[in-house]
Amino acid sequence: MPVAAIIIAATTMTTTGTDHRPLLNLLAWLSPAFPTGGFAYSHGLEWAVEAGDIKDGDRLREWLADVLANGSGRTDTILLRHAHRSATDPAALRDIVALATASAPARERRDESLNQGRAFQLAVAPWTTTHLPEDAPYAVAIGAAAGKRGIPEDDTAVAYLQAFATNLISAAVRLVPLGQTAGLRVLAALEPVILATAEETKPAALDDIGGCAFRSDIAAMRHETQYTRLFRS
Repeated sequence: MPVAAIIIAATTMTTTGTDHRPLLNLLAWLSPAFPTGGFAYSHGLEWAVEAGDIKDGDRLREWLADVLANGSGRTDTILLRHAHRSATDPAALRDIVALATASAPARERRDESLNQGRAFQLAVAPWTTTHLPEDAPYAVAIGAAAGKRGIPEDDTAVAYLQAFATNLISAAVRLVPLGQTAGLRVLAALEPVILATAEETKPAALDDIGGCAFRSDIAAMRHETQYTRLFRS
């Protein structure tokens, strides 16, 4: 089909039926191929594998479920939601960025978030610009971009958590190692946790930020002292 015909068909679809552009945006922005450098970070999993905390798919599922529901997954989603709501308010976004940066429990965790956030803002420029400073944490950058673009907040939260889990499973597949099928079983098993975390964070205020995934935070602190490392965090 000629390109002009495709464009006309897409325009007709979005004006007469469901607008799928928000879905297209999320699929592009949270794809492993989007150039944020997420593949280089393990979020402390590398130390957890070396320490023996994660040895198989069941241990990985338990670890990630805790991180999603009680750790950085929950915290980041609250920050994402508030950035989404404040997408056109530069002052509010600056406060959210400061809080998000200060909430990082370890240097490598902070660097992971800021480096990916910086890369995301550069990569998302063809779609939209934000009112964020250059050094904005990844979850905040996603929330602000989605809000500016008019992408539904709930969809953004669910997609972010799914992408977060997928990236860590990919790291674990290489580190444990796990087979691809085992990794997919873990991802499927985490769906209820992802949906519950997205729902639980919806009414949360910024004062509700906090977590108790202490072993994950310790892993982030100890990763930088590992003798050999494949990942940056």
